Amino acid sequence: MINLNDLISKNSWAYWEDYVHNVSRHDVETSLNITGKHSIQDFANLISASGEQFINNLAAAANQKTIQRFGRTVQLYAPMYLSNECQNICTYCGFSFDHKIQRKTLTDSEIIQEAEFLKLQGFDHILLVTGEANKTVGTNYIANAVKLLQPYFSQIAIEIQPLNTDEYKLLVASGVHTVLVYQETYNRNTYKEYHTKGKKSNYQYRLETADRLGEAGIHKIGLGALLGLDDWRVDSIHCALHFLYLRQKFPSVKFSISFPRLRPAVGVKHDENKFMTDVQLAQLIATYRLLDINLELSISTREAKKFRDNIFKLGITSMSAGSKTNPGGYTLLEQELEQFEIDDDRSVQEIYDMLTIAGYEPVWKDWDQIFHIN
Repeated sequence: MINLNDLISKNSWAYWEDYVHNVSRHDVETSLNITGKHSIQDFANLISASGEQFINNLAAAANQKTIQRFGRTVQLYAPMYLSNECQNICTYCGFSFDHKIQRKTLTDSEIIQEAEFLKLQGFDHILLVTGEANKTVGTNYIANAVKLLQPYFSQIAIEIQPLNTDEYKLLVASGVHTVLVYQETYNRNTYKEYHTKGKKSNYQYRLETADRLGEAGIHKIGLGALLGLDDWRVDSIHCALHFLYLRQKFPSVKFSISFPRLRPAVGVKHDENKFMTDVQLAQLIATYRLLDINLELSISTREAKKFRDNIFKLGITSMSAGSKTNPGGYTLLEQELEQFEIDDDRSVQEIYDMLTIAGYEPVWKDWDQIFHIN
């Protein structure tokens, strides 16, 4: 089996940049008409500029496959930010070390306070989020938080700094169900420009994180690129390649793909020329559904109400609701600590009602640790 380094070297950024911007209508039509498995070339064809012209065909195909596999269900989850402490300098992030903002790490009692609030909202699936500050919110802190939260939630996912395999094994044993780790951008040169200081500046270590997770026996791995840092099409092709490699290497592991687009944040400026449109994001989501019918596809409250009200029909199976992006945001009300501005600020009940009116079933959980077989 090809290793990760060989995979990246054989699929250069320049090659796929040239390929995806020279896709013809015929190429797209050929990929759309495939009834079996889609290749990475098909994926590139369908997310190309030429593929954008076939958005209605893509949407119909993705809708059919999503209903076939998942029915009309959408899992609801909530992020819980434990800390905004961070030792990295990342030029796009509100938590960046060089930003002179108030820092906050939740205490045990504050974690429980946030958990009780979210449990009352109906949540049984929680995503724990921190900045990357190993001394403040390292493995022991996360393991303790998971222990505190287990009585409240059936599924606990984390989005924290990349760890070593033995550290992930400890967290899996403590009850962590899913780990999300985004490469941000797969362009090694651009990556250096955005990550100028801290452990996150190590491109290779971050890239190999999912391999360490698989080796640690994690149930689910979440991947993604931060859309808007570089050419979103080329980044998405590399993310899809990464997923296909991991799916082959760790066949028992489940996978999810998220689609974070850059959002306004305190002290941050973005190059709007690299942003993608709503139609292009819909195109990308639908294409991932055609790539793998079993993939969990997740959308957050970064996106606008109108977009979220329709996109779950094209492949989304997991959606956050009533989110806060700052530590203690649900009960401490310290909004100036947020990582980025959300767009869909509706309540959990409003999201639940929206899905129900559309004929979909909001699901609070779909898996219990008791049913996991090693």
